[in-house]
Amino acid sequence: MQDLILYHYAMSPFSEKVRAMLGYADLSWQSVTVKEMPPRPELSILAGGYRKVPVAQNGADIFCDSRAIADEIARLSGKDELSLAGQPQEVIDFVRTTDLEVFLACVIAASDGRMLKKLVKETSLLHTFRFLKDRITMGRKSRVKALRGPQAKEKVIRHIATMESMLDAEFLFGSIPCIADFSAYHGLWFVTDLAGKPWLRDYPKVQAWMGRMKAFGHGDFREITADQALDIARNASPRTIESSSDDTLTGKRVEVAPDDYGREPVTGKLVFADEHALILERSHARVGEVNVHFPRQGFAVKSA
Repeated sequence: MQDLILYHYAMSPFSEKVRAMLGYADLSWQSVTVKEMPPRPELSILAGGYRKVPVAQNGADIFCDSRAIADEIARLSGKDELSLAGQPQEVIDFVRTTDLEVFLACVIAASDGRMLKKLVKETSLLHTFRFLKDRITMGRKSRVKALRGPQAKEKVIRHIATMESMLDAEFLFGSIPCIADFSAYHGLWFVTDLAGKPWLRDYPKVQAWMGRMKAFGHGDFREITADQALDIARNASPRTIESSSDDTLTGKRVEVAPDDYGREPVTGKLVFADEHALILERSHARVGEVNVHFPRQGFAVKSA
């Protein structure tokens, strides 16, 4: 079986979410490190205009957004708790709020002078300037109302307090982790591990939970080049879609884009759509035909 390929970079919170899921699922995987901001030529070939990271690849199937990647990890590992499909409504609601509103609050509240110094140290002053300019531009196009620093910190602290009250067991919704735990983890990872904030010190249950989440590690992986990953896509074919799609746009050329931020669209032929997923067929001279998978939640689809 071909190992899953993950396109990511070290300081990406959503990449950390997926890396932690791979560790929990005990899957071996292949790593392609990409730049913190576009242009990313390898991802343009595979996923068109999609600008967010991480992206995953399994042969000629490409997975955009951590929820679509989580579904693929669940399929490969048999750990259905990593998929949002089939979860109770309270888990779905928690993930929706935590992956968007709480995550953005974590980033805004923790992105201070110390964080900028860390980014400069990891890259360069010029790179940091370009990175901030890129994120400011992306924020201006966002449909999500950004909070100011103090408001964002207050929202994060309230969220941590809510988690403290939820943790009657080892994980948020029971004795084993589910997609909700990983959705909560990466924002607090950014706050505590990258930004060094001491905001968990008054919340012992959340501190212990963070320790359990980190203990999953990242699993067994090896680095490969982008060209090697593209060759794998070229030498494979998209897997057969076994379910039928009754969406009126099926078979037509469409645009799919996130409905929150980073809303650059991906164009292709819609070959599958249901309440959980969207799949576009695309082709490129470098890799041939690929199928690009998106979650239905958080994405808009319209005729091209």
